[in-house]
Amino acid sequence: MNQADNASASAPASLDPDARVAALSQALGPRAERFALRWVETCESTNSELTGNPPRDDDRIHVLVAEHQHGGRGRRGRSWQSWPGASLTFSALWRFPAGAPVPAGLSLVAGVALAEALERLGVEGIQLKWPNDVLVHGRKLAGILVELVPGRGRTPAAVLGIGINLRLPPGVAIPDQPAVTDLHEALDGEVPACEAVLAAVLEALCRILDTYALAGFSALRDAWQQRNAFAALPVRISGEDSAVTGTCLGVDEDGALLLRTEAGVERILSGDVSLRGLS
Repeated sequence: MNQADNASASAPASLDPDARVAALSQALGPRAERFALRWVETCESTNSELTGNPPRDDDRIHVLVAEHQHGGRGRRGRSWQSWPGASLTFSALWRFPAGAPVPAGLSLVAGVALAEALERLGVEGIQLKWPNDVLVHGRKLAGILVELVPGRGRTPAAVLGIGINLRLPPGVAIPDQPAVTDLHEALDGEVPACEAVLAAVLEALCRILDTYALAGFSALRDAWQQRNAFAALPVRISGEDSAVTGTCLGVDEDGALLLRTEAGVERILSGDVSLRGLS
């Protein structure tokens, strides 16, 4: 999960984890049967928990929610900054359809699901930044970290780590993220209960993953393109040793970023890059 997805909780941190699972199941309604839900007070990293010890395959999406992560990981080796009871942070383990190749564009798929869920909650101005950020009017609201789980005798799977800012602590400073926002600001202080927010996201994620399993990212590409934060804008893509500038053309059917440069159109495949708009 990404380092900047920090917020203060909209529900009491002291609430019993079992009670939170019950409230989440109630909010999900019949959809709850699609998920194996677990809520913990603290863990090192929800992504690490699910990738390191994958649960058995029971045809459900396994979801682990943590009140606080003390060893969360972000992209490019960054640590996850968080405060107890300050964010909605969770991971979902989803197994690929039988016989399917390892799919592409999963972080973008999760971004579309997050965008649709947040829009249904009333958030306006949602934008998607390739490959894994959700913005509101250019300010980061949520982030995604996708990690693949090798088969090792099991059906190959992916863990989708997601964090959403609910209410940022006053005066917080997050390195490398100068422009951040939260649901409290995006919804003018009317933040739903944490379980209601998570239920909306899981419902959208389940529906979007069903579409993805049947038709791949190409079926969701237009939905991502419509929310592209840097559509037709000049950007710089920087890696560890190099950088390239050009005009953002969106993404192709594999989820690769398309960049028009002086040398022509380039496909950017690596997730280990930094995308920055140019003034």
